[in-house]
Amino acid sequence: MEKIEIQGNTGHSNIFVGERLKNLASYLHQRQVVIITDDNVAGFYEKEFPKTHVIRVGTGEGCKTLETVERIYQQLIELEADRSVFLLGIGGGIVCDITGFVASTYLRGVEFGYAPTTLLSQVDASVGGKTGVNFMGYKNMVGVFNQPEFVVCDPTVLATLPRRELVSGFAEIVKHAAIADELYFTYLEKNAAKALALEPEVLQQIIYDSVVIKTDIVNRDETEKGERRKLNFGHTFGHAIEKTTGVSHGEAVSMGMVVAAELSASKNMLTSNEVNRIKHLLQLFKLPTETRMDYDPVVDALARDKKREGSSIHFVLLAGIGRAVIDRITIAELENVLKG
Repeated sequence: MEKIEIQGNTGHSNIFVGERLKNLASYLHQRQVVIITDDNVAGFYEKEFPKTHVIRVGTGEGCKTLETVERIYQQLIELEADRSVFLLGIGGGIVCDITGFVASTYLRGVEFGYAPTTLLSQVDASVGGKTGVNFMGYKNMVGVFNQPEFVVCDPTVLATLPRRELVSGFAEIVKHAAIADELYFTYLEKNAAKALALEPEVLQQIIYDSVVIKTDIVNRDETEKGERRKLNFGHTFGHAIEKTTGVSHGEAVSMGMVVAAELSASKNMLTSNEVNRIKHLLQLFKLPTETRMDYDPVVDALARDKKREGSSIHFVLLAGIGRAVIDRITIAELENVLKG
C-alpha cells in the first residue's frame, strides 16, 4: 500500500493506493457513520462494508441531481445525524460526487471519505476535492471544493467492472501522462496489454502514478484558477460529445483528446508523430479516436460549458507529450477547426 497526501485550503486528504475495501472500518473513528452507495456496488461488496446504515442511490448521470441530494438529506434527518456524522461514499464517480456534495452542505459541512470502486473514480473523480451534481442538463453545475478525509483505492475491486467501464478509466490515465509525464506515457505504451488484463503490479503502479500527477497539480491549484485547468485536457470537447451523443465519459474524453491534439498540431505545438502516438495509445486501450460527427450540437454544448468566459473558453493544448498549456480559444475559432 502507498500513501499520497493533498494539503489543501479546504482540507487535508490522505489517499491510500492498494488498501483493501475490507479494511475500511479501521479508518472510521466517528460515533456515527453512514455509507452512501448504489445498488450495483452493494450487490458485489455490501458484505465487506463496515456494519452501519447504508443509503443507496441510483446509477447513471440521471441520478446525480439535487433531487437525490434532497432524498439523502431527508434520510440523514430521519437518522438524527448530527455534526459528528461521517459520510462514506463507496462506489464510482457519481457516488463520490454526490457523497462529497451532501457532506459539504449538510449542517454546513460534515466529514467524509471515499472508497472508489471504478478505475475512473480511483484515478480521477475521488481525488482532488471536487464535488457536485448536475443541474438542468449541465454537468456538475452545482458543487463545491472540499477534500475528503481519506480515499481508499482497492485495485482488486476493478475485476468486477464491465469492460466498457474499465476502458473509460484508462482515458483519464492517458490524459494524466499526456499532460504531465512523457516517461509515464512511454510506460503506458509498453504495458497497455498488461493493464487491460488487470495485472496487479502494473495496475497498482498506474493508479499510483496517475494519482501522484493529479495530487501534485491539485496541491498547486486546488480550486482551478490556473494550473488545475490542465486536468481538463480532452474534457472541454469531451463533455460536449458526452452530452450530445450519449457515449461514455471515457470514450468522449478520448475523442476530446484527439481533437485537442489535432488543434495543438494545427498551431505547430505538436508534431504529427506525437499526435499519432496519442491516437495509438488510446487505441491500445480500446478507446475511440474517430472524431467525425455532426458538430453543430457539439458546438452548441461547448457554448454552454461552465468554463466559458464570454465568447472564449479555456482550452488545454499540448506543446509536446507531457507538456500541457492553457489557451483561450473563441468558440468561433474552435468551430472553424472542427469543421475544417
